Amino acid sequence: MRALIVSADDFEDTELLVPLSRLREEGISVDVASPRAGSIRGKHGYSQSIDRTLAEVDPRDYDLLVLPGGRAPAALRGDAALQGIVRAFDAANKPIAAICHGPQILVSAGVMQGRQATCYKTVAMELRDAGARYVDDEVVVDRNFVTSRQPSDLPAFCREIMKQLRALNGSLAG
Repeated sequence: MRALIVSADDFEDTELLVPLSRLREEGISVDVASPRAGSIRGKHGYSQSIDRTLAEVDPRDYDLLVLPGGRAPAALRGDAALQGIVRAFDAANKPIAAICHGPQILVSAGVMQGRQATCYKTVAMELRDAGARYVDDEVVVDRNFVTSRQPSDLPAFCREIMKQLRALNGSLAG
């Protein structure tokens, strides 16, 4: 199993670091990707090294895509390579997990029509305008999409990510 986390500077620290730690705890290989090589810095000062640039990512190599929130999604949402990655994951019915402002990337990739999702409250209108049904719950699962609202939802977010991965590979622990 391999997971891909995509983010940029000004990510919400816990929304990247908690899923990263949880996935690694399960023995899942995780790459963190961004438009440029080096490292990215979170809103609260944490730094995260980048394993791959978006141009180096082949979506076929991964089983899960995670899109943390913060201010990073606003900077990333127009990136054509990332939009292509999102569309490839969705077309292959691979799990995509987006929290807080992360669903802005899904909106820009054009994959929200007819979907049910949640997000940070200031992004709700964007989801609706993109044809999604917004639900104000800690976590919403719609087929291969897992969405959450904010850092306090991380336990539910990670729980549902793990359920998605167990559905792909029954050998993952609970």
